Amino acid sequence: MTNQRKSFLTYLSLLLLGGSLGLFGSSVLNSKSSQNISSSTPAEQVPNNSATAAIPPGVSPTSFITEVVKDSGPAVVRINASKVVSAEMPEVFNDPVFRHFFAGSVPQNPEKQIRRGLGSGLIVSSDGLIYTNAHVIEGADKVTVTLKDGRTLQGKVLGGDKVTDVAVVKINATNLPTVKLGNSDRLQAGEWAIAIGNPLGLDNTVTAGIISAIGRHSSDIGEGNKRVDFLQTDAAINPGNSGGPLLNSRGEVIGINTAIIQHAQGIGFAIPINKAKQVADQIITKGKVEHAYLGIYMVGINPEIKQEIQQQAKGINIKADKGVLVVNVANNSPSSKAGIKPGDVIQSLANREVKDPSSIQDLVEKTEIGQQIPITLDRNGQKISLNVRVEPIPSAAN
Repeated sequence: MTNQRKSFLTYLSLLLLGGSLGLFGSSVLNSKSSQNISSSTPAEQVPNNSATAAIPPGVSPTSFITEVVKDSGPAVVRINASKVVSAEMPEVFNDPVFRHFFAGSVPQNPEKQIRRGLGSGLIVSSDGLIYTNAHVIEGADKVTVTLKDGRTLQGKVLGGDKVTDVAVVKINATNLPTVKLGNSDRLQAGEWAIAIGNPLGLDNTVTAGIISAIGRHSSDIGEGNKRVDFLQTDAAINPGNSGGPLLNSRGEVIGINTAIIQHAQGIGFAIPINKAKQVADQIITKGKVEHAYLGIYMVGINPEIKQEIQQQAKGINIKADKGVLVVNVANNSPSSKAGIKPGDVIQSLANREVKDPSSIQDLVEKTEIGQQIPITLDRNGQKISLNVRVEPIPSAAN
Protein backbone atom coordinates (compact mmCIF):
# COMPACT_ATOMS: atom_id res chain seq x y z
CA MET A 1 0.00 0.00 0.00
CA THR A 2 1.45 3.39 -0.95
CA ASN A 3 2.05 6.15 1.57
CA GLN A 4 -0.75 8.10 -0.05
CA ARG A 5 -3.16 5.19 0.45
CA LYS A 6 -2.08 4.93 4.08
CA SER A 7 -2.62 8.67 4.49
CA PHE A 8 -6.10 8.31 3.01
CA LEU A 9 -7.03 5.57 5.47
CA THR A 10 -5.68 7.63 8.37
CA TYR A 11 -7.51 10.81 7.44
CA LEU A 12 -10.70 9.05 6.47
CA SER A 13 -11.14 8.17 10.13
CA LEU A 14 -10.39 11.68 11.34
CA LEU A 15 -13.53 13.30 12.71
CA LEU A 16 -12.74 16.97 13.04
CA LEU A 17 -13.66 17.43 16.62
CA GLY A 18 -10.52 19.37 16.34
CA GLY A 19 -9.04 15.97 16.49
CA SER A 20 -11.57 13.23 16.84
CA LEU A 21 -13.17 11.48 19.77
CA GLY A 22 -11.17 8.92 21.57
CA LEU A 23 -8.29 8.28 23.84
CA PHE A 24 -4.87 6.79 23.69
CA GLY A 25 -6.47 3.76 25.21
CA SER A 26 -3.40 1.95 26.33
CA SER A 27 -1.07 4.71 25.18
CA VAL A 28 0.90 2.10 23.28
CA LEU A 29 -0.02 3.06 19.77
CA ASN A 30 -1.90 0.34 17.89
CA SER A 31 -2.20 -1.76 21.02
CA LYS A 32 -4.77 -2.09 23.83
CA SER A 33 -4.50 -3.65 27.25
CA SER A 34 -7.50 -5.42 28.77
CA GLN A 35 -5.84 -5.85 32.12
CA ASN A 36 -4.86 -2.34 33.07
CA ILE A 37 -6.83 0.85 33.33
CA SER A 38 -3.95 2.32 31.35
CA SER A 39 -0.73 0.94 30.01
CA SER A 40 1.45 3.95 30.15
CA THR A 41 3.79 4.74 27.34
CA PRO A 42 5.83 7.84 27.09
CA ALA A 43 7.09 10.36 24.65
CA GLU A 44 9.44 13.17 25.30
CA GLN A 45 10.29 16.66 24.36
CA VAL A 46 12.91 19.11 25.46
CA PRO A 47 12.25 22.84 25.28
CA ASN A 48 15.65 24.52 25.44
CA ASN A 49 16.48 28.18 25.04
CA SER A 50 19.59 27.44 23.02
CA ALA A 51 19.74 26.22 19.44
CA THR A 52 21.84 23.21 20.34
CA ALA A 53 21.95 20.61 23.08
CA ALA A 54 24.20 22.63 25.36
CA ILE A 55 25.67 21.42 28.63
CA PRO A 56 25.53 24.03 31.41
CA PRO A 57 28.80 25.96 31.93
CA GLY A 58 31.16 24.40 34.43
CA VAL A 59 29.42 21.02 34.37
CA SER A 60 31.18 18.01 32.90
CA PRO A 61 29.39 15.90 30.27
CA THR A 62 29.39 12.97 32.67
CA SER A 63 27.65 14.80 35.51
CA PHE A 64 25.06 17.24 34.16
CA ILE A 65 22.41 14.52 33.97
CA THR A 66 23.16 13.62 37.57
CA GLU A 67 22.59 17.25 38.56
CA VAL A 68 19.28 17.37 36.69
CA VAL A 69 18.08 14.21 38.40
CA LYS A 70 19.21 15.46 41.81
CA ASP A 71 17.24 18.70 41.37
CA SER A 72 14.11 17.35 39.66
CA GLY A 73 13.88 13.72 40.75
CA PRO A 74 12.24 14.41 44.15
CA ALA A 75 9.29 16.05 42.34
CA VAL A 76 8.55 13.00 40.18
CA VAL A 77 5.89 10.71 41.64
CA ARG A 78 4.41 7.29 41.07
CA ILE A 79 0.67 7.16 40.37
CA ASN A 80 -1.35 4.00 40.99
CA ALA A 81 -4.93 3.92 39.72
CA SER A 82 -7.43 1.17 40.41
CA LYS A 83 -10.95 0.40 39.26
CA VAL A 84 -13.42 -2.24 40.45
CA VAL A 85 -15.08 -4.06 37.53
CA SER A 86 -17.38 -7.04 37.21
CA ALA A 87 -15.83 -10.18 35.80
CA GLU A 88 -17.09 -10.86 32.29
CA MET A 89 -19.45 -13.83 32.04
CA PRO A 90 -18.79 -16.24 29.13
CA GLU A 91 -21.34 -15.75 26.34
CA VAL A 92 -22.45 -19.38 26.56
CA PHE A 93 -23.94 -18.66 30.01
CA ASN A 94 -26.47 -16.36 28.35
CA ASP A 95 -27.71 -19.08 26.00
CA PRO A 96 -31.31 -20.10 27.05
CA VAL A 97 -30.68 -23.79 26.28
CA PHE A 98 -27.52 -23.83 28.38
CA ARG A 99 -29.25 -22.06 31.26
CA HIS A 100 -32.15 -24.55 31.11
CA PHE A 101 -29.99 -27.65 31.47
CA PHE A 102 -27.16 -26.20 33.54
CA ALA A 103 -28.91 -23.59 35.64
CA GLY A 104 -27.07 -24.69 38.74
CA SER A 105 -23.71 -24.07 37.06
CA VAL A 106 -24.43 -20.50 35.95
CA PRO A 107 -23.02 -17.89 38.36
CA GLN A 108 -25.69 -15.39 39.43
CA ASN A 109 -23.39 -12.66 40.67
CA PRO A 110 -20.14 -12.38 38.71
CA GLU A 111 -17.14 -11.77 40.93
CA LYS A 112 -15.67 -8.31 41.14
CA GLN A 113 -12.15 -7.70 39.88
CA ILE A 114 -9.75 -4.85 40.54
CA ARG A 115 -7.89 -3.54 37.53
CA ARG A 116 -4.79 -1.52 38.22
CA GLY A 117 -2.84 0.99 36.21
CA LEU A 118 0.58 2.49 36.77
CA GLY A 119 1.98 5.82 35.66
CA SER A 120 4.10 8.76 36.66
CA GLY A 121 3.48 12.42 37.44
CA LEU A 122 5.28 15.66 38.21
CA ILE A 123 4.62 18.00 41.13
CA VAL A 124 4.16 21.58 39.88
CA SER A 125 3.17 23.30 43.12
CA SER A 126 4.38 22.89 46.69
CA ASP A 127 0.79 22.34 47.87
CA GLY A 128 0.32 19.20 45.78
CA LEU A 129 -0.80 19.91 42.21
CA ILE A 130 0.43 17.14 39.91
CA TYR A 131 0.41 16.89 36.10
CA THR A 132 0.01 13.46 34.51
CA ASN A 133 -1.68 11.77 31.53
CA ALA A 134 -5.44 11.43 31.23
CA HIS A 135 -5.10 7.79 30.25
CA VAL A 136 -3.23 7.05 33.49
CA ILE A 137 -6.21 7.98 35.69
CA GLU A 138 -9.12 7.40 33.29
CA GLY A 139 -12.04 5.64 34.93
CA ALA A 140 -10.18 5.11 38.21
CA ASP A 141 -12.15 4.66 41.45
CA LYS A 142 -9.04 5.23 43.54
CA VAL A 143 -5.78 7.06 42.87
CA THR A 144 -2.75 6.96 45.15
CA VAL A 145 0.43 8.97 44.79
CA THR A 146 3.78 7.73 46.06
CA LEU A 147 6.48 10.35 46.67
CA LYS A 148 10.16 9.68 46.33
CA ASP A 149 10.55 9.98 50.12
CA GLY A 150 8.31 6.92 50.46
CA ARG A 151 5.06 8.56 51.53
CA THR A 152 1.86 7.35 49.85
CA LEU A 153 -1.04 9.81 49.75
CA GLN A 154 -4.58 9.71 48.43
CA GLY A 155 -4.96 11.61 45.18
CA LYS A 156 -8.00 13.56 43.98
CA VAL A 157 -8.50 13.80 40.20
CA LEU A 158 -9.34 17.41 39.36
CA GLY A 159 -9.99 16.52 35.75
CA GLY A 160 -8.62 15.03 32.57
CA ASP A 161 -8.74 15.92 28.89
CA LYS A 162 -8.82 12.99 26.46
CA VAL A 163 -8.19 15.20 23.45
CA THR A 164 -4.72 16.18 24.70
CA ASP A 165 -4.18 13.34 27.21
CA VAL A 166 -3.48 15.76 30.06
CA ALA A 167 -4.84 15.37 33.60
CA VAL A 168 -4.35 17.06 36.98
CA VAL A 169 -4.28 15.29 40.36
CA LYS A 170 -4.21 16.97 43.79
CA ILE A 171 -2.76 15.61 47.03
CA ASN A 172 -3.07 17.18 50.47
CA ALA A 173 0.46 18.08 51.45
CA THR A 174 2.67 21.13 51.89
CA ASN A 175 6.30 22.11 51.27
CA LEU A 176 6.62 19.58 48.46
CA PRO A 177 9.52 19.64 46.00
CA THR A 178 8.51 20.96 42.57
CA VAL A 179 9.81 20.85 39.01
CA LYS A 180 10.75 23.89 36.92
CA LEU A 181 8.73 24.32 33.74
CA GLY A 182 10.62 25.21 30.57
CA ASN A 183 9.54 26.65 27.23
CA SER A 184 8.70 23.98 24.66
CA ASP A 185 8.05 26.57 21.93
CA ARG A 186 11.79 27.17 21.61
CA LEU A 187 12.79 23.55 21.22
CA GLN A 188 14.91 22.29 18.35
CA ALA A 189 15.80 18.79 17.23
CA GLY A 190 19.09 17.57 18.67
CA GLU A 191 18.71 19.05 22.16
CA TRP A 192 19.14 16.89 25.24
CA ALA A 193 16.17 14.94 26.56
CA ILE A 194 16.13 13.37 30.04
CA ALA A 195 13.21 11.21 31.16
CA ILE A 196 12.41 10.36 34.77
CA GLY A 197 9.60 7.98 35.72
CA ASN A 198 8.53 4.55 36.87
CA PRO A 199 8.72 2.25 33.84
CA LEU A 200 7.41 -1.27 34.47
CA GLY A 201 7.20 -0.46 38.18
CA LEU A 202 10.91 0.36 38.46
CA ASP A 203 10.67 3.58 40.45
CA ASN A 204 12.90 6.60 39.84
CA THR A 205 14.34 5.33 36.57
CA VAL A 206 16.36 7.82 34.50
CA THR A 207 17.03 7.61 30.75
CA ALA A 208 18.59 10.14 28.40
CA GLY A 209 18.75 10.93 24.71
CA ILE A 210 17.89 13.79 22.40
CA ILE A 211 14.87 15.42 20.87
CA SER A 212 14.56 13.53 17.61
CA ALA A 213 11.90 15.76 16.06
CA ILE A 214 9.37 18.41 16.98
CA GLY A 215 5.87 19.14 15.73
CA ARG A 216 4.81 15.56 15.03
CA HIS A 217 1.13 15.94 14.23
CA SER A 218 -1.20 13.44 15.88
CA SER A 219 -2.14 11.99 12.50
CA ASP A 220 1.56 11.31 11.79
CA ILE A 221 1.65 8.75 14.59
CA GLY A 222 -1.78 7.24 14.07
CA GLU A 223 -3.53 9.34 16.74
CA GLY A 224 -5.64 11.66 14.60
CA ASN A 225 -8.09 12.15 17.46
CA LYS A 226 -5.58 14.17 19.48
CA ARG A 227 -5.03 17.93 19.45
CA VAL A 228 -1.28 17.86 20.04
CA ASP A 229 1.83 18.40 17.96
CA PHE A 230 4.05 15.89 19.73
CA LEU A 231 7.73 15.95 20.52
CA GLN A 232 9.64 12.86 19.45
CA THR A 233 12.60 11.52 21.45
CA ASP A 234 14.93 8.55 21.45
CA ALA A 235 15.30 8.51 25.25
CA ALA A 236 14.19 5.06 26.41
CA ILE A 237 10.61 5.02 27.66
CA ASN A 238 8.33 2.15 28.63
CA PRO A 239 4.91 1.47 30.17
CA GLY A 240 4.87 3.29 33.49
CA ASN A 241 6.71 6.36 32.17
CA SER A 242 3.42 7.91 31.05
CA GLY A 243 2.75 11.22 32.78
CA GLY A 244 6.37 11.67 33.84
CA PRO A 245 8.56 14.61 32.84
CA LEU A 246 10.95 15.05 29.96
CA LEU A 247 13.61 17.58 30.90
CA ASN A 248 16.32 19.59 29.19
CA SER A 249 19.96 19.93 30.21
CA ARG A 250 19.07 22.67 32.71
CA GLY A 251 16.53 20.52 34.50
CA GLU A 252 13.48 22.29 33.06
CA VAL A 253 10.43 20.23 32.11
CA ILE A 254 9.84 20.51 28.39
CA GLY A 255 7.29 17.77 27.94
CA ILE A 256 5.11 15.07 29.50
CA ASN A 257 5.83 11.54 28.29
CA THR A 258 2.74 10.02 26.77
CA ALA A 259 3.11 7.43 23.99
CA ILE A 260 5.33 4.97 22.20
CA ILE A 261 4.88 3.08 18.96
CA GLN A 262 4.53 -0.61 19.67
CA HIS A 263 7.57 -2.72 18.68
CA ALA A 264 9.57 0.39 17.70
CA GLN A 265 12.91 1.23 19.27
CA GLY A 266 14.01 4.73 20.13
CA ILE A 267 10.72 6.36 19.09
CA GLY A 268 8.70 7.96 21.86
CA PHE A 269 6.38 10.96 22.03
CA ALA A 270 5.59 13.66 24.55
CA ILE A 271 3.14 16.50 25.00
CA PRO A 272 4.97 19.86 24.84
CA ILE A 273 4.88 21.40 28.29
CA ASN A 274 3.45 24.71 27.05
CA LYS A 275 0.42 22.86 25.68
CA ALA A 276 0.14 20.71 28.80
CA LYS A 277 0.19 23.78 31.08
CA GLN A 278 -2.44 25.54 28.97
CA VAL A 279 -4.76 22.55 29.28
CA ALA A 280 -3.96 21.97 32.97
CA ASP A 281 -4.76 25.60 33.83
CA GLN A 282 -8.26 25.17 32.32
CA ILE A 283 -8.77 21.96 34.29
CA ILE A 284 -7.74 23.67 37.53
CA THR A 285 -9.86 26.80 37.02
CA LYS A 286 -12.90 25.40 35.16
CA GLY A 287 -12.80 21.67 35.87
CA LYS A 288 -12.93 20.91 32.14
CA VAL A 289 -11.38 21.80 28.79
CA GLU A 290 -13.32 22.97 25.77
CA HIS A 291 -12.05 22.28 22.25
CA ALA A 292 -13.47 23.81 19.10
CA TYR A 293 -15.35 21.44 16.81
CA LEU A 294 -16.64 21.39 13.21
CA GLY A 295 -17.85 17.81 12.85
CA ILE A 296 -16.59 16.51 9.51
CA TYR A 297 -14.81 13.45 8.21
CA MET A 298 -12.21 14.56 5.68
CA VAL A 299 -9.28 13.54 3.52
CA GLY A 300 -6.67 15.51 1.61
CA ILE A 301 -7.04 15.63 -2.18
CA ASN A 302 -4.33 14.31 -4.50
CA PRO A 303 -4.63 12.62 -7.94
CA GLU A 304 -4.58 9.07 -6.55
CA ILE A 305 -7.09 9.75 -3.78
CA LYS A 306 -9.31 11.68 -6.18
CA GLN A 307 -9.44 8.77 -8.63
CA GLU A 308 -10.06 6.19 -5.90
CA ILE A 309 -12.89 8.15 -4.28
CA GLN A 310 -14.66 8.77 -7.59
CA GLN A 311 -14.47 5.06 -8.38
CA GLN A 312 -15.74 3.89 -4.99
CA ALA A 313 -17.93 6.69 -3.60
CA LYS A 314 -21.23 6.94 -5.43
CA GLY A 315 -22.66 10.41 -5.84
CA ILE A 316 -19.36 12.24 -5.22
CA ASN A 317 -17.97 14.07 -8.24
CA ILE A 318 -14.74 15.86 -7.43
CA LYS A 319 -13.76 18.71 -9.71
CA ALA A 320 -11.05 20.33 -7.57
CA ASP A 321 -7.44 19.12 -7.79
CA LYS A 322 -6.42 20.32 -4.33
CA GLY A 323 -7.93 21.04 -0.96
CA VAL A 324 -9.61 18.83 1.63
CA LEU A 325 -12.54 16.61 0.71
CA VAL A 326 -15.50 16.36 3.09
CA VAL A 327 -16.29 12.63 3.21
CA ASN A 328 -19.08 12.85 5.77
CA VAL A 329 -20.73 15.38 8.08
CA ALA A 330 -21.76 14.60 11.65
CA ASN A 331 -25.45 15.05 12.46
CA ASN A 332 -26.36 18.31 14.20
CA SER A 333 -22.74 19.49 13.99
CA PRO A 334 -21.59 23.05 13.22
CA SER A 335 -20.78 21.95 9.67
CA SER A 336 -24.21 20.43 9.05
CA LYS A 337 -25.89 23.57 10.41
CA ALA A 338 -23.78 25.72 8.08
CA GLY A 339 -24.78 23.69 5.03
CA ILE A 340 -21.57 21.79 4.34
CA LYS A 341 -22.19 18.54 2.46
CA PRO A 342 -20.27 15.33 1.70
CA GLY A 343 -18.38 15.83 -1.55
CA ASP A 344 -17.54 19.48 -0.83
CA VAL A 345 -13.86 20.33 -1.14
CA ILE A 346 -12.63 22.84 1.46
CA GLN A 347 -10.16 25.24 -0.10
CA SER A 348 -9.84 27.89 2.60
CA LEU A 349 -10.78 28.30 6.24
CA ALA A 350 -10.59 31.56 8.17
CA ASN A 351 -9.28 33.12 4.95
CA ARG A 352 -6.30 30.77 4.89
CA GLU A 353 -5.62 28.19 2.21
CA VAL A 354 -5.79 24.61 3.50
CA LYS A 355 -3.86 21.71 2.00
CA ASP A 356 -4.57 18.82 4.35
CA PRO A 357 -6.79 17.86 7.29
CA SER A 358 -4.04 18.74 9.76
CA SER A 359 -4.07 22.39 8.70
CA ILE A 360 -7.84 22.54 9.24
CA GLN A 361 -7.53 20.85 12.61
CA ASP A 362 -4.90 23.35 13.73
CA LEU A 363 -6.96 26.35 12.61
CA VAL A 364 -10.08 25.09 14.38
CA GLU A 365 -8.17 24.38 17.59
CA LYS A 366 -7.09 28.04 17.71
CA THR A 367 -10.63 29.33 17.20
CA GLU A 368 -12.70 30.50 20.17
CA ILE A 369 -15.93 28.69 20.94
CA GLY A 370 -18.89 30.57 19.44
CA GLN A 371 -16.82 32.41 16.85
CA GLN A 372 -17.89 32.35 13.21
CA ILE A 373 -15.22 31.50 10.67
CA PRO A 374 -15.52 31.87 6.88
CA ILE A 375 -15.06 28.76 4.76
CA THR A 376 -14.66 28.50 0.99
CA LEU A 377 -15.77 25.30 -0.76
CA ASP A 378 -15.67 23.80 -4.23
CA ARG A 379 -18.96 22.00 -4.88
CA ASN A 380 -19.02 20.26 -8.26
CA GLY A 381 -16.83 22.98 -9.71
CA GLN A 382 -18.80 25.88 -8.19
CA LYS A 383 -17.26 28.15 -5.55
CA ILE A 384 -19.36 28.47 -2.39
CA SER A 385 -18.69 30.68 0.64
CA LEU A 386 -20.22 29.89 4.02
CA ASN A 387 -19.78 30.85 7.67
CA VAL A 388 -19.46 28.18 10.36
CA ARG A 389 -20.09 28.92 14.03
CA VAL A 390 -17.61 26.87 16.05
CA GLU A 391 -19.02 24.79 18.92
CA PRO A 392 -17.33 22.79 21.70
CA ILE A 393 -16.73 19.09 21.23
CA PRO A 394 -19.73 17.17 22.61
CA SER A 395 -19.16 16.16 26.23
CA ALA A 396 -19.03 12.47 25.34
CA ALA A 397 -15.85 13.14 23.37
CA ASN A 398 -13.97 14.97 26.06
